[in-house]
Amino acid sequence: MTRQHPKLSAIIPNLIATAFFGLAVGSCALVQPGQDNDGRPTINTTDGPIRGIVTKGVNTFLGIPYAAPPVGDLRWRPPAPAVRHALLDTVQFGNRCAQIETFGVFATPSFEEDCLYLNVFAPGNITPEDKRPVMVWIHGGGHFNGASDDYDASKLVKDGDTVVVTFNYRLNVFGFLAHPALDAEGHPFANYGILDQQAALRWIRQNIRAFGGDPDNVTLFGESAGGQSTMANMVSPAARGLFHRAIVESGPLISPLVAGWNKDLPAAEDFGRRFAAAVGCSDQSAQCLRSLSARDILTRATAFQTNQHVVDGTVLPLSYASAFPTGQFNRVPLVIGMNGDEWRWLRAQIELGSGRSLTAAEYPAAIAATFGAGNAARIIERYPLGAYESPSLALAAAETHGGFSCPIRQMAQWVSRHVEHTYAYEFVDRTAPSYMTPVSFPYGAAHTFEIQYLFPLYRGATGRPQPLNAAQTQLSDDIVSYWTTFARKGNPNSPKTPVWPRYTDEPARDNWQLLRLPTPVTTPPGTFAAEHHCDFWDTIRQ
Repeated sequence: MTRQHPKLSAIIPNLIATAFFGLAVGSCALVQPGQDNDGRPTINTTDGPIRGIVTKGVNTFLGIPYAAPPVGDLRWRPPAPAVRHALLDTVQFGNRCAQIETFGVFATPSFEEDCLYLNVFAPGNITPEDKRPVMVWIHGGGHFNGASDDYDASKLVKDGDTVVVTFNYRLNVFGFLAHPALDAEGHPFANYGILDQQAALRWIRQNIRAFGGDPDNVTLFGESAGGQSTMANMVSPAARGLFHRAIVESGPLISPLVAGWNKDLPAAEDFGRRFAAAVGCSDQSAQCLRSLSARDILTRATAFQTNQHVVDGTVLPLSYASAFPTGQFNRVPLVIGMNGDEWRWLRAQIELGSGRSLTAAEYPAAIAATFGAGNAARIIERYPLGAYESPSLALAAAETHGGFSCPIRQMAQWVSRHVEHTYAYEFVDRTAPSYMTPVSFPYGAAHTFEIQYLFPLYRGATGRPQPLNAAQTQLSDDIVSYWTTFARKGNPNSPKTPVWPRYTDEPARDNWQLLRLPTPVTTPPGTFAAEHHCDFWDTIRQ
């Protein structure tokens, strides 16, 4: 079990709290796919031929470069086009992007910047005429860590008859840094990780037809930071037309847990100046910043980890709190939701890192640290210790409701006013297997625990894979059907699954689909808001 870095232990609760290529579909990608003499699938991409492998009956292509390595002078620049290549064996994942904090077993450290690689998973009978729906997964990790190689897409491909793409993108200060010296260079800046995501989407648009996918039917989906990234691309004009549906899992944008995360440029540049000083660039020059090694950057400035999305005026022209209520976003059908016990995951991380559980005496200070001292008394009254089996569970309930459930409900309300096909869910299988080390309280339906129902045996990077039992497998089948049906037609409903009504913010509707055992069910009107105290949380201000 990896312990938290001591300087990060106080930060983590609030963590999780040239540029634009054309949109034309590349002609080189339309060459008929084939097999080599060993039966291995081969594809001609716009950057050159690739040869994959067949795994679990799925044509699998791993470690495809979608942009040039962002190293040297390309650090803190928009992703440049990938270099053309001869026949490339795409049989192993590319490097994980540079990261130092692991969130326990969720991730593993890396000091690699050459990491802009994607992976394609396609049904065994690839033909360009198939035009299957394409599902593009953005991994989570608070924009600090994580990688594309932790996700087995075989079930989505085989059961849903889809083409799935996963990819890496720059993280932490490599992906989300504003600094006056960098921002004055005349290129899109600050949100480099989002620019990477858009470069991957452009590669997909140019090439996915050769894998049997439909470039005009792309669903962008992700969990946690991946869900937040999905909504960032909904706001970004540069992503318009690159995807056509969106699924957001546990990705709040307006939560107190991510307060200050959607930063304006002056605040972000101030952070950048302080970061530069911390890593030893007293001259505040771009040359100095680019001369440092990734290891030096990550180890010299552990107090300057960042996951900020910067309102730069171009990549992100508006804050999320402005864009979504006013309809100034890329209006695509949306599935959005969260898990019933989200922040038991963070409480477990802190308990495992510290070696002890939260005490009753520490509970008031923990509430104040999360939600502000001015709100603490009211929140403690609403979430009294006597109502919960432990202080950790009381705190996790408040953090889940105030930091996830009600903010995501607000986002669903905003989007549904402008997008007819909006669907809201809550994953509430509290029997879900845990890939994490046991702690003093049950994990329940914690953060990330729904992922294993889409990507079999998901375990983070180094956790313990746990098989689903028969009832959980049926729920997995239902969720995969909902997700892939939505990817196919912008509506999750099919004869295979219980009806899932559209979401509206009308009090008589407020429909949430509970993903639970033994079968999913729709909440009665008003139930979700009442159970999560959303009227109360709407009065709380950070």
